[in-house]
Amino acid sequence: MRIDSRLKELNITLPTPPAPVASYVPYVISGNQVFISGQVTLGPNGLEYVGTVGKELTLEQGKAAARLCAINIVAQLKAACGGDLDRVKRVVKVTCFVNAIPGYAQHPEIANGASDLFVEVFGDAGKHARAAVGAGSLPRNVATEVEAVIEIA
Repeated sequence: MRIDSRLKELNITLPTPPAPVASYVPYVISGNQVFISGQVTLGPNGLEYVGTVGKELTLEQGKAAARLCAINIVAQLKAACGGDLDRVKRVVKVTCFVNAIPGYAQHPEIANGASDLFVEVFGDAGKHARAAVGAGSLPRNVATEVEAVIEIA
């Protein structure tokens, strides 16, 4: 349980993945890839980082929001892997959506909150292709939403 040990070293406790609230599933396994639905900033006390980056929220808060989304992705991934995160071969693609004011230009810096988390947890296997996209709004007015594609054994 190498990855579980790494999470403990990083002082990261994975939440119980939430059940979907609509007509979709939290992840789909196709071949050796796991497609994880967009995860928002759901923390232990409910939604966190609610608001627009560049208005109510700072760059650093946006980055922390993306990191929280990535933690929720790892929780969904653990469920998809039957509890064994050592099955992860590679984080392949990450997309980070940022609820930002018009003209905002620091989406990549915010997406680094998620990208850095994947590298901290999975090492070189956490390095991935990525898109950082600005959005005029996101569900429940959260700051970020992150989705991912992960290769597993």
